[in-house]
Amino acid sequence: MNTRTHQSLAATAVLAAILGGAPAAFADTVGSAHFDGEVSHVSSNNIKVINPKTHESLSFLLVPHFKQVFSGDGKTTAQMASLHEGQYVKVYYDQKFLGQRHADRIYILNNANMKEGKQKG
Repeated sequence: MNTRTHQSLAATAVLAAILGGAPAAFADTVGSAHFDGEVSHVSSNNIKVINPKTHESLSFLLVPHFKQVFSGDGKTTAQMASLHEGQYVKVYYDQKFLGQRHADRIYILNNANMKEGKQKG
């Protein structure tokens, strides 16, 4: 192979590494803040969570067709319809869009406020 072919292969490899790595780097920064508590209200466009210990409540916007609901172990996805009032959840969120909190991921916890798969007993 000639030098030109080596240069184009190297450039392609660098470009693939950059484009392939971008979503992973972006995913780490999204939703770094979290809030734990009981669901007090859930609808198609928002969820309100109350921390029973501090009595603090936060509301989070949900984008249409929100699908980032997981079981406590984070491996199994759940439907939005499985969220009900009184259920313990952990909401990862950010406030980048016009200063409004919006949920990035929701994890369904057990009543001990722990991930479902991690409870000892």
